[in-house]
Amino acid sequence: MLRIKTLLLIFFMTSLFLSACAPSQPTLKIVMGLSEDEWEVMRQEIFPPFEEKYGIKIQPIQMEADDLPSALEAQEAAGRVEIDLFAQDNMALSYLVNKGLVEDLSVYEKDLPKTIIPALVDAGKFDGKLYFLPYRPNVQIIYYNAEKFKEYNLKPPRNWNELLAVAKVFKQKEGVGKILFKAYGGAPTATQLYEWIVSAGGDPLAINDEGCVETFTFLQTLWPYCSPDSIRAKFDTSNEYLARDSAYLMQNWPFGIQVIVKDYEKENIATYSGFAGPAREAHVVGGEVLGIPKGAPQKEMALNLIRYLESKEVQEKLISELGWPSVRSDSDALVPLWMKPYVGSVEEALSYGVFRKNVHYWNDFEKYINEAFIEIIIHGKPVKPTLDYYHKMLEAAKQRV
Repeated sequence: MLRIKTLLLIFFMTSLFLSACAPSQPTLKIVMGLSEDEWEVMRQEIFPPFEEKYGIKIQPIQMEADDLPSALEAQEAAGRVEIDLFAQDNMALSYLVNKGLVEDLSVYEKDLPKTIIPALVDAGKFDGKLYFLPYRPNVQIIYYNAEKFKEYNLKPPRNWNELLAVAKVFKQKEGVGKILFKAYGGAPTATQLYEWIVSAGGDPLAINDEGCVETFTFLQTLWPYCSPDSIRAKFDTSNEYLARDSAYLMQNWPFGIQVIVKDYEKENIATYSGFAGPAREAHVVGGEVLGIPKGAPQKEMALNLIRYLESKEVQEKLISELGWPSVRSDSDALVPLWMKPYVGSVEEALSYGVFRKNVHYWNDFEKYINEAFIEIIIHGKPVKPTLDYYHKMLEAAKQRV
């Protein structure tokens, strides 16, 4: 009897505790993969006006892109979908669509702001249906040390031939290469190679077509004039190498503007959209899009939040506070004066934007293109036979489901 009374007391106290902890207002659960600095801006600048307007509390959940699919699958299998809205890398979308984990948002396309960049909308479509809405585009630009370029009477390169000429001058004058290529491996190397291959008129997913061969052949020529730090260069370390003058030119995402110019106070660093390959100038558009899980408990409120995040007001805050590129063509009014030239470079690069194909074998492509880079560029293996080998490997991977 005493044991039963004890259990009842525990149950009663637990109920009181849970009631006290229960939210006094509805909660909207959103999943994003952000840095702490980015979350701080979201919590302090972005979310509060929305919460006040709709009388709802936003519950932010930190989750990386690779973990989202399994989380959605687990919730669906349990018959209890709890996530209302998520941001996801634009290269990790096809799986979510193929598995039926996301809502079809096609009916809402007509309500999108007219100033949303059309190409960003198209990137969220699969088989003509709109599943993902624009939120945070990303594109790489060229950063260069303007003082060093002026010292050696050089102009920022606008094509591959000019890039090679600049690289040779720096190597001759400084005794070491000063052009940075992201050769660390993984996504940084694969993304840069993808972009360069498209610039050469090739299909990166072929690995061995004419544009691929031309790209790797050129990189073999350029490599001796690249910075030794290239083999350690990725998204974050590249900023430090440029800020510490171990490189004078690099390609990186816009978040480097805040790091290099603002944090490191390197006002001698300038930017522009980039250089063309033999066929064209092309820049991979990365970033994140917004989606709503199928069966989300608060779909309509999630749609309200999407509209809010796409608004001119919010997009201007994200530019000015975080240096994020905008999904809109009319959101630079609040950009600080010092940042405007850099934002202009990003906007120009987006005008040359290309989207990577969402394919189920992307991880295989990333693996094989990196292995090809190591063998050809680092170890000097012949270009065409090596690419032919990895083409066959990728073709085999395409057949695996």
